[in-house]
Amino acid sequence: MSAELQGLDPGLLLAPFAAGLLVLATHVPLGIEVLRRGIIFIDLAIAQLAGLGAVAASLTDIDELFHGFGPHGLGSQLAAGLAAGVGALVLTWTERRWPDIQEALIGLVFVFAAAAGILLLAHHPHGGEHLRDLLAGQLLWVNWQQLLPAAVLYVGVLALWIGPAQRWPRIGFYLLFAITVTASVQLVGVLLVFTSLIAPAVATRAFGGGKRIAMAYLVGAGAYAGGLGFSLIADLPAGATVVCCLCMAALAGLSFFRPVKGGQVILL
Repeated sequence: MSAELQGLDPGLLLAPFAAGLLVLATHVPLGIEVLRRGIIFIDLAIAQLAGLGAVAASLTDIDELFHGFGPHGLGSQLAAGLAAGVGALVLTWTERRWPDIQEALIGLVFVFAAAAGILLLAHHPHGGEHLRDLLAGQLLWVNWQQLLPAAVLYVGVLALWIGPAQRWPRIGFYLLFAITVTASVQLVGVLLVFTSLIAPAVATRAFGGGKRIAMAYLVGAGAYAGGLGFSLIADLPAGATVVCCLCMAALAGLSFFRPVKGGQVILL
């Protein structure tokens, strides 16, 4: 092993990897449902709205009203959740009114939120950094203190998803989705939220039932581990590296697994 690699501390990756596993815990089942419903870009739209809310809050003193809770204060969390919740309500209404163009409307919501964020930060001295952090996140700098509230929230989301959420009307799914994405954006950024939701679901589309969920968790965890490790060795941005690994995992799953009759899957 070279002297440079010997100087690297793999322990730096434990908290970011745990954050990735937490995000996957909720995004794998939600991603499979999103793929089934054909509303692929809903997470991008909701995540961008949550980010817009957080950006708007960061330009005010709202966190000081709540005495702050670290880099993402309670005020920013509430603003992000409110923006995502409003977006969920709007998309529920549009799906009921114009179901044939729902995906196009989801795209417009995403573009609007992204453009509005650019406008809000146009005259901010660190606007470029804010936008980069919103998209790519700061996965490598996630700490254990940030993970505890996220873990509690995700446990609640999973409990609702496994139980009553399956019987809720459409609005229930959208609001649960908004709550989950709001927390995830604060941890890993918009791009990783999208790929964590879609890539494992795409990679395992040849499977069904519980086997698909298990395989999706393995694919996601492997991509996070590989991406984080490579980013540390190559000194690359962690979030962007993991995104690329998840995308390659999705392509590999599509290429190597093919469903056959009887629910079996063959390796090509």
